[in-house]
Amino acid sequence: MRRTLGLAALALGAAAWALWPVADPRWAIAVDAEAARAAERFLHDATSAASDTQPNVVVIVADDLGKYDTPLYGAAPVATPNLARLADGGVRFTAGYVTSPVCSPSRAALLTGRYAQRFGFELLTHDRYPRNRLEWWVARTFFSTHGWHALARPTAPSAADMRRQGIPAGEITLAQLLRTRGYRTGIFGKWHLGFGPDVLPAAKGFETQYGFYDAFSLYGDPGDPNLTAVHQRYFADRYQWWRGRSGGSAIRRNGTIVDEREYLTAAIAREASAWIVAQRDAPFFAYVPFNAPHAPLQAPRRYVERLAGIDDPDRRTYYGMVAALDDGVGEILAALDRAGVAERTLVFFLSDNGAAAYMGIVDNAPLAGGKLGNFEGGVNVPFVLRWPARIASAQTFAHPVSALDVFATAASAAGAALPADRAYDGVDLVPFVTGARRDPPHAALFWRTAGHQAVRAGAYKLILDDRTGVRVLYDLVHDPYERADLAAREPARAAALARLLADWASALAPPRWPPAMEYRFTVGGERFVFPL
Repeated sequence: MRRTLGLAALALGAAAWALWPVADPRWAIAVDAEAARAAERFLHDATSAASDTQPNVVVIVADDLGKYDTPLYGAAPVATPNLARLADGGVRFTAGYVTSPVCSPSRAALLTGRYAQRFGFELLTHDRYPRNRLEWWVARTFFSTHGWHALARPTAPSAADMRRQGIPAGEITLAQLLRTRGYRTGIFGKWHLGFGPDVLPAAKGFETQYGFYDAFSLYGDPGDPNLTAVHQRYFADRYQWWRGRSGGSAIRRNGTIVDEREYLTAAIAREASAWIVAQRDAPFFAYVPFNAPHAPLQAPRRYVERLAGIDDPDRRTYYGMVAALDDGVGEILAALDRAGVAERTLVFFLSDNGAAAYMGIVDNAPLAGGKLGNFEGGVNVPFVLRWPARIASAQTFAHPVSALDVFATAASAAGAALPADRAYDGVDLVPFVTGARRDPPHAALFWRTAGHQAVRAGAYKLILDDRTGVRVLYDLVHDPYERADLAAREPARAAALARLLADWASALAPPRWPPAMEYRFTVGGERFVFPL
């Protein structure tokens, strides 16, 4: 009897341990009501009528597109004539950077013109964490493969705080700012900046929305015989196919779920193009964050069949997605032509981060690393600007520029005043690309994702990893592919850059939510850890 009671008590104890919730009150997200009221007052007071001199603004964002996945910067496995047309009509930046090598923080910085780390948006937004120790143990035991690992200790926000993850109410997005100058605003594609009602596109200045809220969605019906698909071995791929178009991956128009039958890249281009033509008589801001070529990998067979010269069938599918993306860009450019507004439209094209080398399909070569790391393959991306009315065509620009500059350039072009109660980190690129200014746009650029940090100042870039204690230094002018670590040979320079990075970090907010997992990778024989 005692033995039976003991076993029962042990079983109950084990069950209690396994099912104990891991939600941590330290991750409660407080709303800064005063900052929200200040932003609201500024937007109200700054509102003025539109003028005939304001350009339209179109920002096209690719998802996980590597710098060398298209011929914009050299040979590539697929032709992208529409991207070539865009670049040939404007400026091709050869050192275009994003502020994070992962989707959400990169996009938050793009839309606010501020390092997202300033307001605690340092990690991916998540709508799912392990809910208890059992789920955490399962993740550590069964999902920790191919570089992906569950955290050493379980921690999670509450369900309510997960829905508060996103751009805080005190921040001002480009859509909100441009609306003060009479712009119509629309988003077409992937949001991935929060899931709760206070952080969705409608709450952040977008009058029209089409697309999905999560990190991914299916491009089409998995049973469609006209689509090819690539299934991968790591857990995230299985989850993506299982999730399909449910929850935040559902396709929505202005918040209402729609049954989209067209290939999603084409559908995003269709919706954006139709909206652009409809706005031809008023200034507009079209934000078009495609999800291509982010996983899950699906491409129309007609694109894949064009690429018979690529031997690997998985790579054929991936580059078929890139070809479809290029056609989507072409449709948007054609819409600007049809509307008769191409000359007075400021167009940006860039990727939110480098290619996902962890898939084993692409590798960002000749750049080192990829998505989920601060090496050049993760943060140095394709970056193009076109504004025919102001900027001469067929230029290249070699100084480092940042996705932060999209906000500053568009705001300046629209004549929009910026609030004086916060630091902005981008610059108006127009004086630099027109030759009115000859100095570099940025003295330094910075990155931080928890303990994985980097700084580039002039030719030199330092990467620090607090988890592994690794410090590497590169001269990007003479070693753009980060092959020769100079940290041991130039300790004084490495120390100076570390101090510069620390000074920048001293003005940042702590992360407002925790990572859900971490990714471990090796570059140049050194190990790094990237939380996400």
